[in-house]
Amino acid sequence: MSHPSSPDTGDEHRWWPRALLLLGAVLVALTFGVTTASVESGFGPHEARYDVTTDDTITVDLGPLGTLQIDSPLPLTLGARVTVQEIPATVTELDQSRTLAALSGDLQSYLQFFSGPQATVQDVVRALAVQALQRTVLALVVLVGAWYLVRFLVGPARRAELRARVRPHLRAAVAGAVVVALAATVLTSSLSHRDRPSVSQPASSVFDGTPLEGARVTGRLGGVINTYGGQVVAELRKNEEFYAAADASLRAAWDERQELIEAGAQGTEAEIAAQAGARAGADLVTEPAPTEAGPGEGTPSESPTPSPTPSPSLDESSLVTIVVVSDLHCNVGMAPLIRTLTERSGADIVLDAGDTTINGTSVEKYCVTTFARAVPDGVELVTSPGNHDSRDTSKDYARAGATVLDGSVIEVDGLRILGDSDPNETRVGGGGTAQAGDESTTDAAQRLAEVACDDDKGVDLLLVHTPAVGQSALEEGCVPAQVSGHLHRRAGPELEGRGVRYISSSTAGAILGQATVGPLNGIAEMTVLRWDPQSRRMVDYQLVQVQPDTTVTVSPRVRWPATPAVPTLSGNRATPSPV
Repeated sequence: MSHPSSPDTGDEHRWWPRALLLLGAVLVALTFGVTTASVESGFGPHEARYDVTTDDTITVDLGPLGTLQIDSPLPLTLGARVTVQEIPATVTELDQSRTLAALSGDLQSYLQFFSGPQATVQDVVRALAVQALQRTVLALVVLVGAWYLVRFLVGPARRAELRARVRPHLRAAVAGAVVVALAATVLTSSLSHRDRPSVSQPASSVFDGTPLEGARVTGRLGGVINTYGGQVVAELRKNEEFYAAADASLRAAWDERQELIEAGAQGTEAEIAAQAGARAGADLVTEPAPTEAGPGEGTPSESPTPSPTPSPSLDESSLVTIVVVSDLHCNVGMAPLIRTLTERSGADIVLDAGDTTINGTSVEKYCVTTFARAVPDGVELVTSPGNHDSRDTSKDYARAGATVLDGSVIEVDGLRILGDSDPNETRVGGGGTAQAGDESTTDAAQRLAEVACDDDKGVDLLLVHTPAVGQSALEEGCVPAQVSGHLHRRAGPELEGRGVRYISSSTAGAILGQATVGPLNGIAEMTVLRWDPQSRRMVDYQLVQVQPDTTVTVSPRVRWPATPAVPTLSGNRATPSPV
């Protein structure tokens, strides 16, 4: 009598060793990928190499100065070693004048870095994760390839013979091989045993009450930190307290202004004139906001004139709100205020008119990353790189989520924006300002004017860094509005050619000859614009000023000047409308 055959025990013996070996290979490859990951990135003003270790310690290697060690927050005893490059090798003793002379040039950059370290940490973690994944896949491919190569070389007959001998001990053999491979991989990770720091150093009291509390310092760095570290930590705390107070002032000032707007009493005429920079003819915008000027109103030579009587037909809910910042120059302390204003105003778009960095170097990646992450999710960030930026920082800005203008027209929330990188570049300590490529300022202005004039759908806004780059487009009537920066002083909005030009002041409070790091030396400004998608014109603007004493003023809504002409469909060049 025949019975249903039971599962083939041979089949079972064939699949589970392979599954166990595959699991072991994945674990070995993953361990190898994670523990050998290494990336180049920035650390304050320096380039640095980040290596994953398995010593449960974060070690910052400062060369001849020594090391800074803190307990690692990473899981599974993982740590990291940060090898900082370009530390002054001439610092060989703790003489006050020599030490400060060697380090003072970097102090401002360190302050910037520690004011917004999250961006660097996130960038490094992401880069290490990507490289760990790449190394894991590569290691797994090598292991699987080696397995099949061995199988091919051994041959079917020899494999069957080896399988018969090993089968009684197969589980223990496979498990032992996996354990040995894992141990070998961990022990041969990014750093050898002699490179791993000793944890016997006492913690430095200088860092008490800071994120580095409990850090251990070795070598001459201990003397430097004990002598001067208190000064640096005091400056860091001063910086944090300043911008926290300024952010609180911004919240209060904005809310107070909104209450006045909702009550229909935005302020006195004197206040309006002062807040708007005493622009001749500026008129208070009452609720609801006005429509734009009708055909034939104004000429290019006229001074700005009040907009028509407010129209009750304007749909406030349809307006697109825009926050304008410019010339941030790596003052990452302003990042929380940018986020606050964007959230409070309900902005749909943030425009950065360039000079986001100081020198366009790769180590300033943390600046653009910090600013990009200050913009809330769902809000588009658009930038026109300035003369202090570079291709590297623009690429970093784009990776962080910004839309970097490149000479073509983009559309965001219905607003069609044109712009490009500045034709000049400025390198502090490296030759000053020079033409970045083959194109001069005049050439760039003419090219953008041609793009705007030839665009069938029309351009609503020209965003450039240097005002002169937008001059041709305004004169030819191909754009109704231009936003720029560069001059570190506000001008407008005012009629220029057949459009309206607005030059934003510095959002970093930048003053010639003064650092843009730490508490503000000058008034930092941001602007809130509102754009009507029906008339395709700006409606009004509000000026936000952050003072060096942390107080903040928010202007009433002031009408945007009426343009003297409107575009026609014959090209995009504006022609006088019939009276």
